[in-house]
Amino acid sequence: MQSSPHPPAFLCRRYPPNIEAALRERFELRVNDDDGILTPSDIARRASGSAVLFVSATEVVDRAVIAGLAPTLRIIATLSVGFDHIDLDAARAAGIRVLHTPEVLSDACAEIAMLLMLAACRRGFEADRMVRSGDWPGWAPTQLLGMGLVGKRLGIFGMGRIGRAIAVRARGFGLSIHYHNRSRLDPEWEAGATYHPTLDGLLLESDILMIAAPGAPSLRGAIDAGRLALLPPGAVVVNISRGDLVDDHALVDALRQGRVRAAGLDVFANEPNIHPGYRALDNVFLTPHIGSATDETREAMGWLLIHGVEALARGETPDNLLC
Repeated sequence: MQSSPHPPAFLCRRYPPNIEAALRERFELRVNDDDGILTPSDIARRASGSAVLFVSATEVVDRAVIAGLAPTLRIIATLSVGFDHIDLDAARAAGIRVLHTPEVLSDACAEIAMLLMLAACRRGFEADRMVRSGDWPGWAPTQLLGMGLVGKRLGIFGMGRIGRAIAVRARGFGLSIHYHNRSRLDPEWEAGATYHPTLDGLLLESDILMIAAPGAPSLRGAIDAGRLALLPPGAVVVNISRGDLVDDHALVDALRQGRVRAAGLDVFANEPNIHPGYRALDNVFLTPHIGSATDETREAMGWLLIHGVEALARGETPDNLLC
């Protein structure tokens, strides 16, 4: 029997149909058909013999997985900007190249950030529930009063591509932009925003805190009780970045006590097993990690990985190569 001319590949999660069709044209593709989240041991077992491993942010590709798939595995391609779920040091040591999907999802994530901010400030969950439940008594002068945006200070923690895309949109709502980054942006990227060299300094000046920093072990729990206490009374917290940047117990406590007025959250620690306290709060607007969930964005992410793999096959260095 003649072997397939295409390299073997394993797809850990279902990608959009057009992207899966393109993958089948280019690879001898095996697929995790039920789309469940695979454990590291499942990945090592089911992807055995693969030259290319397609993953997403939900799969942990640790040293053991890489050791189990080497030396056959040559490329790991993740449908995500973040790559903290992949052991890059182990990949480098094994000579495995790693691709991700930067730049193409900034606009989609910024749109969800605005949704979260608006819904948190204007009590979107309570408003929707009131109408759907049939309990709406009609308009009243003091019904569901929220926080207006004009003249408020938006503090963006992480002024990368997504943070800058949020800032562009937020200015249109009359918000002044403050930010904290590891380093100050060039004036053209800063666009008049106020730079704070420390996170604590940013928090003191943020009526709305927008968390858009990349995931990193050093940032886990960065927004803890002490830092939440630095926010002005009645501030709003929005997280579009990584769930583990926030101390859930501290945020739930601050929301219950009213020290934080409201929150809008798209990401959580231990997804999908979120802190149960969030579900019991009216002043939290929750979305299920849908920052990049548009047809256009997911297809663009998929094609970025495909083109990256093809570039590597030609001996080129694609822009989305991590190592």
